[in-house]
Amino acid sequence: MTLLRLLAMRLAATLPLVLGAATLVFVALEAAPGEPVDLLLGERPVPQHVRAHIERAYGLDRPALDRYGSWLGGVFLRGDLGWSYSRSRPVASLLAEALPATLLLAGAALLLHVVFGIVLGGLSVAWRARAVERVLTIGSLLLYAMPTFSVGLLAILLLAHAVPLFPASSMHSVGAEGWSAGARLFDLLRHLCLPALVLGAASAAGMARFVRAGLLDTMREEFIRAGRARGLGAGRLLWRHALRNALLPVVNLAGLSLPILVSGSLVTEVVFAWPGMGRLTYESILARDVPIVLATTILASWLVVAGSLVADLAMLAVDPRIRLARAAARP
Repeated sequence: MTLLRLLAMRLAATLPLVLGAATLVFVALEAAPGEPVDLLLGERPVPQHVRAHIERAYGLDRPALDRYGSWLGGVFLRGDLGWSYSRSRPVASLLAEALPATLLLAGAALLLHVVFGIVLGGLSVAWRARAVERVLTIGSLLLYAMPTFSVGLLAILLLAHAVPLFPASSMHSVGAEGWSAGARLFDLLRHLCLPALVLGAASAAGMARFVRAGLLDTMREEFIRAGRARGLGAGRLLWRHALRNALLPVVNLAGLSLPILVSGSLVTEVVFAWPGMGRLTYESILARDVPIVLATTILASWLVVAGSLVADLAMLAVDPRIRLARAAARP
């Protein structure tokens, strides 16, 4: 299978996925109680003609199917993501502001996710059948099973209040726009540490289990026994030889974890007041701002497909067996 054919197949499979996800979200929002215009007006009593004018201005007086069809036509024919009801701005500009913050958080979380997963998986094999290994396994699984908002609140309580190592919320300190570039970067990294740690390290237990299983299988291979016969130490065999061969599934998992971390950042961004796409989606759901929620849904769907594609391309690059099988399949 050539690279272009792989890309074409993925793009062809993406469209039904995106349309299905957007349709389900639109139906769920339309089925929710209340009207968007009521949230726009709030508790203020307004004349009926003013209410009708606002509904016409935003197209809320049209049938739901008509509004959804017009929005889809604008997205796929003109590249127009619509107009935000609650923020009175184009949706594309709102996403352009929020997406970099989300990608920064997801990228940092992915790095911690992979590093902690590999280290925990390797230590669980190195300390196998010891009390330390059982403590690591139970602790990581408990952390993995806890809801993200609980982990976030505990992290704020322990690392921002009890031991004030990191800021508790936001992306920058108050007045940081007047600081030097180096000071602003350091301030950004301090604010990034805690939400990235919660989002990435808390989910590393799943990857650690894959790494552990791969290492246990690799340690039974002939080349490991040959290394022992030549007198190589257990640590060198584990960390330099077995780990290299056990990391192939990690490459695939890392690519598939990126969209999961992006979608999982919604709760983390709300807990830490991080100004990203997850927080924007949450606030738009509360405001029944349908164009923003649909746009973030489509973007998240594309990220799922992109993450899967990146994982496949990475496997092609690092695993020679896949390249050889592809070459053998050619006529």
